[in-house]
Amino acid sequence: MSIDWDTIAHPRLVFRPFSSRRSVVYGTKGAVACSQPLAAEAGLEILRKGGNAADASVAVSAALNVTEPGSCGIGGDAFCLFYDAKAKQVKGLNGSGRSPQALTIAAARKAGIVGDTIPSTDLNSVTVPGAAAAWVDVVQEFGSHHVTLHEVLDPAIRMAKAGSGSELSAYGWKGSEDLIRNASPDHEAMLLNGRAPLPGEVMRFPDLAKTFRLLADKGKDGFYTGPVAQAIVDLIKSKGGVMELEDLSRHTSTFVEPIHYTFQDQCPPNGQGITALLALGILDAMQDSGKIKPLLEMEHNSAEYLHALIEALRYALKALGIDFVLAETISFRFPVLRDRSGCRTCPVKELLSKEYFRKRAEIFDPQKAIADVRHGSPVQASDTVYFSVTDQWGNGCSFIQSNYAGFGTGAIPHKCGFTLQNRGSGFILKEGHPNQLQGGKRPYHTIIPAIATRGDELFMVYGNMGGFMQPQGHVQLLLNVLRGFSVQAAVDAPRFCISAGVPSGEVNSSSAGDVNSEVYFESEIPDAVVKELNEMGHDTRKVEGFAQGVVGRGQIIQRVPTPGGGLVWAAGSDPRGDGHAVVQI
Repeated sequence: MSIDWDTIAHPRLVFRPFSSRRSVVYGTKGAVACSQPLAAEAGLEILRKGGNAADASVAVSAALNVTEPGSCGIGGDAFCLFYDAKAKQVKGLNGSGRSPQALTIAAARKAGIVGDTIPSTDLNSVTVPGAAAAWVDVVQEFGSHHVTLHEVLDPAIRMAKAGSGSELSAYGWKGSEDLIRNASPDHEAMLLNGRAPLPGEVMRFPDLAKTFRLLADKGKDGFYTGPVAQAIVDLIKSKGGVMELEDLSRHTSTFVEPIHYTFQDQCPPNGQGITALLALGILDAMQDSGKIKPLLEMEHNSAEYLHALIEALRYALKALGIDFVLAETISFRFPVLRDRSGCRTCPVKELLSKEYFRKRAEIFDPQKAIADVRHGSPVQASDTVYFSVTDQWGNGCSFIQSNYAGFGTGAIPHKCGFTLQNRGSGFILKEGHPNQLQGGKRPYHTIIPAIATRGDELFMVYGNMGGFMQPQGHVQLLLNVLRGFSVQAAVDAPRFCISAGVPSGEVNSSSAGDVNSEVYFESEIPDAVVKELNEMGHDTRKVEGFAQGVVGRGQIIQRVPTPGGGLVWAAGSDPRGDGHAVVQI
């Protein structure tokens, strides 16, 4: 892809075709872009104390557990990418948990589960929460060592005691009242006088503050052994689950080598980051073959441009077999590799080859959608938080965490103050299935952080939350910046999402085409463009209001080169969220 790096280096000089509702925030020290102002302040506090981007990211992560408990928390999982400015290297951490060792398909059937998946409210869907270990490991391995874990978690502890309120978070909270109320005896820990807090009402989490303090005092042992671990196991077993204390005590994060294509880095499977890289490679191959003119020369969000992006993403999703769910030990619809344990694994090198990109690009038709490229209808989800953090030394941290479905299972371990995730509902209860349920196995993950580099220099820390929208958002945000949009204009610009499963009645649907992949467009994309895409065979839908949550929420921090070589960060935050971008002074 031909890039005019000089134009991108100074996006503030480029005319912005979309009117930003917010301005780009510039700073010469650290920066934080996230979905909650209080969480952004927590990150700034650590940066001011001498912490680096990794330290501040953990502070933001813990604070978001307080401000957006439906989206994330210590009862869920996390992933991060860290750009080490001194080493000029991107490093990765997989903070996802595994299923209980005793949880086999036979055990699930014995527990009364009859379908192909574990219901999301069944506590056998709880995998070991990985976020707590991820926080500790990120501080220890990527942090500055100028601040302690106590200092990093202290803003969230104070916030949990004092309480907070949020507008968009309250909207999602209201829809989960019944889930929380019915999931466990400790439901009052997540409700205010028996109901979800309204916007502006202060919700306090004294039990969560105690859980955070145990982690700060004892490190990982404060969560994975002792009273918190016992409370988790007691609750799960009381509801027919099979998790044991040993499942928690043996948990570890995994440090991973990021996968990349040209200038973008992603975490490798069991996450879906490879989808974004595949789509970018396929788009390059479409251009190289002459099937489309250069993407960055097309009119932004024209039918021609959107058709190319939608098809490339559909091909990428099809390549990974999203219709039967991708996992750490998946068999792709591609020659299968095996790891040393004999498990089938993702053939990353082969999938990211020019030859494979060329083969996928060959099926592209500039005039119409290809009808036989199918994948499922993922659940609408922005039950995730993504944020970007950078620091005065040039480091950057791309961090994402999630409960999976809103509030996960909704179940709260006694006196712990957090809900347990339900990632295990992604397993398939069929013998021989590539993603079959097995004890001690990580499930497929939708959550993916991203970093873009220019050579070995950090270019951009960015991401887009929202289930299967995430790789789609990564591609759209990256291309927006590469065509010269400022970081704020890039996240403001209207987006599309393939098959996000918008609830019935919340969309205006046009007549369906021949393609079994609904494409949802934000209301700002012109009706004439959507109509043209529908005529090309796309099953087009327009979304408005809260239904626009299908396109997720993005955050971006870009390093802007200066004539003297100094450090300048440009930060933007998605107006679809409650947060903002802030910089250190």
